[in-house]
Amino acid sequence: MMGTTHAAAGVTLAAPLVALAPELAPVAALAGMAGGVFPDLDLLSGQHRRTLHFPVYYSAAAAATAAAALLAPAPATVAVAFFLVSAAVHCVADAAGGGLELRPWEATDDRGVYVHPAGRWVAPRRWIRYDGAPEDLLAAAVLSVPGLVLFDGWVRRLTVAGLVVSVVYVAVRKRLPGIEMRYLR
Repeated sequence: MMGTTHAAAGVTLAAPLVALAPELAPVAALAGMAGGVFPDLDLLSGQHRRTLHFPVYYSAAAAATAAAALLAPAPATVAVAFFLVSAAVHCVADAAGGGLELRPWEATDDRGVYVHPAGRWVAPRRWIRYDGAPEDLLAAAVLSVPGLVLFDGWVRRLTVAGLVVSVVYVAVRKRLPGIEMRYLR
């Protein structure tokens, strides 16, 4: 999935706080966005979905920090909890997408996300066929609704920016491998 889809999912995870703890909702949403994007920084390492993708470890850390945030709700505890919950959801959701090949719509790669404790890759499910697929844009749009409707300020502005980036990315996605092969290799 696109990073923007993961960021929007982080905001959606924080949406209940608008009613439950409105003073903490913006920090939770921004931390959720950051946690949703963070695992994809491993694109820079050459080991995508392995270096910073820790579905098991993020999930365990998220459970512990969520408990801490419930016991001592404060901007810092809530931010850490939502960052880790969103990072965990990102890693699990990547298994629902496509593989790691240059042209993921060809579905030739069986690596969805690496599970470190098991020492193996989980195969991609391809429910969202590849990052930048039309269904990925639909997911990003649906997951952006809470950011657009329930929040204002930076959360809303970043949500709008994410949707714009999503539309542009989907429009050019299938051209990117050719550009990479021609200019970056």
